[in-house]
Amino acid sequence: MGFFAKKEANSYIGIDLGMSGMKIVELLNEKGRARLVTYAYADYPSLQTEHQAIEATEVTGNLLKKMLDQAKVTTKRCIAALPISSVFSSIISVPATNEKELQQAISWQAKKLIPMPLEEISLDSKILDSEGASNGKKMTHVLLTGAPKGLVASYVDILSRAHMEPLALETEAFAQIRSLVGRDRSTVMIIDIGSFRTNITVVEKGVPFLSRSIATGGSAITSNIAATLGIPFEQAETMKRDIESMQQFAPAGDLMPILETLLKPIVDEVRYSFNLYQGQGENGQVKRIDKLIVTGGSSLLPRLPEFFTQLMNVNAYRGDPWARVVYPEDLRPILDEIGPRFSVAVGCAMRDIE
Repeated sequence: MGFFAKKEANSYIGIDLGMSGMKIVELLNEKGRARLVTYAYADYPSLQTEHQAIEATEVTGNLLKKMLDQAKVTTKRCIAALPISSVFSSIISVPATNEKELQQAISWQAKKLIPMPLEEISLDSKILDSEGASNGKKMTHVLLTGAPKGLVASYVDILSRAHMEPLALETEAFAQIRSLVGRDRSTVMIIDIGSFRTNITVVEKGVPFLSRSIATGGSAITSNIAATLGIPFEQAETMKRDIESMQQFAPAGDLMPILETLLKPIVDEVRYSFNLYQGQGENGQVKRIDKLIVTGGSSLLPRLPEFFTQLMNVNAYRGDPWARVVYPEDLRPILDEIGPRFSVAVGCAMRDIE
């Protein structure tokens, strides 16, 4: 649905090719503030996984074009997100006294760390900061990111089939930092519970310091509910978003035990990632996570932020990707409902606005 008919040369489309479906958002750069132009989402009609969607470039490209046409987008310029599970990311420290030495050190570290030949990888590096070292050489902290060239080529093919003009491909982590964290410099753990995968990213001073991905998500939770109660999958999917229905699991009113059971693999990974990050402090210091943000379609589970707050003893919140976006007030109910699924698409569209 388009909200503004006037064509603008100053807007961008964010595209998220997720595991269960596709999300697009167009945002207008209005004097440095993002304004919603239009949005759309669609489930894949016959494809069962994200990988199938990316490999079936003709089918996915045609679906994307249909969505863009129906949403009445006003630009072809887009930014798309690469899945965390398919992208290598690491922060490295390299000694360097000049640009040539720095690039050589980055390449050498990349060969050591990335489990693929570098000629098969699209490599990107971002300098974070520099500090002195005991041997007199400057140590530079670099965020190293690599994506398989085949994956990048598939994305470009999909966007080309949809007649789009890709400005950039970036990782889901950076898109979510932009839409959910913004300029907050505190240390945040983003827990993104999608349909088939859960991604966990620890953000330190606006940079993804640690990223992990596990092959479980909302679909497994729904299957667990369906099996426990002996009900159809579709009924369980509706039920898991309703507080009164979830009370069937907890007659005494406390959802904590059932949530811990339903989310056990995710809880285990959150705890592991939490401890992994805390243990990376220097000189025996324990690193601290200041807050948790839950997002993704299954973040709408009743009382989920309260569950993680109690479990990890850190304040948890449900992420709101529209918090830094201007939109018509009468859309607020629907945007609140779909928001958890749109954090990546919104973050991509914001890339050249903020």
